[in-house]
Amino acid sequence: MMKAIILKEPGEAGQLEYTDLPVPTIVQGEVLIRVKAISINPVDVKTRAGKGVYGRIKAEQPLVIGWDVSGVVEESLSDLFKAGDEVFGMVDFPGHGKVYAEYVAAPAAQLALKPANVSHGEAAAATLVALTAWQALVKNAKVQQGQKVLIHAASGGVGHIAVQIAKHLGALVTGTSSAKNKDFVLSLGADEHIDYTDYNWSAHPREYDFVLDTIGGENIDHSLEVTKEGGTLISIPSGLNEQVTDKAKSKGVNGYFFLVQSNGEDMKHIADLLEKGVIKPHVSQTFSFGQMAEAHRQVESGRTVGKAIVALP
Repeated sequence: MMKAIILKEPGEAGQLEYTDLPVPTIVQGEVLIRVKAISINPVDVKTRAGKGVYGRIKAEQPLVIGWDVSGVVEESLSDLFKAGDEVFGMVDFPGHGKVYAEYVAAPAAQLALKPANVSHGEAAAATLVALTAWQALVKNAKVQQGQKVLIHAASGGVGHIAVQIAKHLGALVTGTSSAKNKDFVLSLGADEHIDYTDYNWSAHPREYDFVLDTIGGENIDHSLEVTKEGGTLISIPSGLNEQVTDKAKSKGVNGYFFLVQSNGEDMKHIADLLEKGVIKPHVSQTFSFGQMAEAHRQVESGRTVGKAIVALP
């Protein structure tokens, strides 16, 4: 048996309930991971509250949410990894990841070897957010050297990794945050900073080749004010905004949203960037497994700089 956290009914953080479940059995192509660290994302919080991807997985019981994991392979039915390997990845997103537990069964094809120079906490922090940034900038927008890129919420989970990847690609990067996080955003490599709290978007030229919006709502309109004609806007809030494509088209901008997908090949690229020190996830707070509700409340505050993680013994 193992300790796990289940969600019987959606709601506040107190709905996360500790219980004992059988250790998962694995099938061909899977590995059993002894969990060392879990990363908490806004989509975790939204799903716990009945939004996010809750509708996709609510029929599966017991419902164990969570997707970002770093840990040690306990058992393998895959040629990709052997027992004792340290691995990390985003498990079965946007499906039923079942990561809030001491052990998780994961498709080996969704994982990568954890680089030796990063901790399990840092590795867990570089899964969903790093995959989102990589898939948005590299695979979808195909950001090129010399392009001007705007990253919203650049001090947050996706944003702080996206700034680093965009710089690696040779872009000129502007990041938005509140004034108190300006130095942090610039320390990530951003060339310029915008304090979103008092910025007049309509008074500025349409100068950006690519804009990554992690906020949605009226921020889509702000983004379109400064995206070049023929440029690209990607909006990724987990409450998908269907209007982004139509709004962008009226401005001559390529606008769309996408949902990050588990992908082991992309994880290998992330592992390589971590190993080379090209990207470094910022873990601002670490909680114990018994503090999962507190971790959710921290992420729910919308004020987390970088990432909040949960560490297991």
